[in-house]
Amino acid sequence: MDLLILFGSAFLAATIFPAQSEAVLLVLQAKALSPDMLLLAVASLGNTLGACVNWGLGRFASSMREKSWFPANSSQLQRAENWYARWGVWSLLLSWMPFVGDPLTVIAGLLRTPFLIFVIVVAIAKTGRYAVLLWAAAGM
Repeated sequence: MDLLILFGSAFLAATIFPAQSEAVLLVLQAKALSPDMLLLAVASLGNTLGACVNWGLGRFASSMREKSWFPANSSQLQRAENWYARWGVWSLLLSWMPFVGDPLTVIAGLLRTPFLIFVIVVAIAKTGRYAVLLWAAAGM
């Protein structure tokens, strides 16, 4: 049950919904009921899959760009496209960051980043963040 809660919190934390998974991860690490590598795998999988939902939302939203209710105007979209063109897929290495990461994953879908490349880069970023967090907590 604890691993399911971790997966769910990590998944939600990566979507556009506000949630935190780090506290759940650290509590489960402190309880020592599961190996750190299993915690890392579950949190990383949940967080990466949540980011995939954002990519899908962006991909779907790309067909709605011309609608009046679309949340970004053409000027804002052009700025995002220019920024993403400059930094490209490597900007997804920041997908783990609060407030920045979720919009990046939506923009990646909106701008049609190939899904396999998206998953690989985002998984590296999100797994790296959780690995550092677990390592830091274990050293305390």
